[in-house]
Amino acid sequence: MSSHELLMIIISAVIAYMLGSISPSTLIARKHGINIKKAGSGNAGTTNTLRVLGAKAALATLVIDIGKGIAAVGVGYLLAGRIGAMVSAPAAFIGHCWPVYYKFRGGKGVAVAFGVLVALNPKIGFALLLICVLAVLVTRRVSFGSIIAAIACPILCWFLMKDFFYIGLVMGILVLFNHRSNIMRLIRHEEDPVSISWFKKKTGGNDGSGNEK
Repeated sequence: MSSHELLMIIISAVIAYMLGSISPSTLIARKHGINIKKAGSGNAGTTNTLRVLGAKAALATLVIDIGKGIAAVGVGYLLAGRIGAMVSAPAAFIGHCWPVYYKFRGGKGVAVAFGVLVALNPKIGFALLLICVLAVLVTRRVSFGSIIAAIACPILCWFLMKDFFYIGLVMGILVLFNHRSNIMRLIRHEEDPVSISWFKKKTGGNDGSGNEK
């Protein structure tokens, strides 16, 4: 590997980390005068954005978080080929979970993980999305879907993208680590179930200040 190629890989990783560090939920909440880190669960992710700001803000957060993962991998591929894309994927994930812009307090990494995996291998990305959705539908627990997807990630990588297996394994472990409080609530049967009434409560009664109407 030449020094130029190594430089391009490093630049790819830095750009990916910076892209991953962008927190749409933080920025959207700030427009409403809310500190998302101090509202709801305090997590800068889609579920807490839904809880605090409603469906439109949550959808925007989800799309941007997935999109920045795809973009990071794309930039890495353009700058340094396949290896640049492979390095950019975990860099974007780490940036999302521990963003430099927000005192290293970010989200749990699920949406951006979907994004980077869709960009690297659409079969894996969409399979994990399907697994997550099915797990939520069966158990009615959003966090359970994320946890099952995190466990499935390295397994799918082993069969469909072996050169990413160890990175996928680490990302899956970190997602589980970030969901440790959810895991404890699931064990204690304290995690809120998802239902139509739950969804209406979280999306239909918000005035933009974090309070229900």
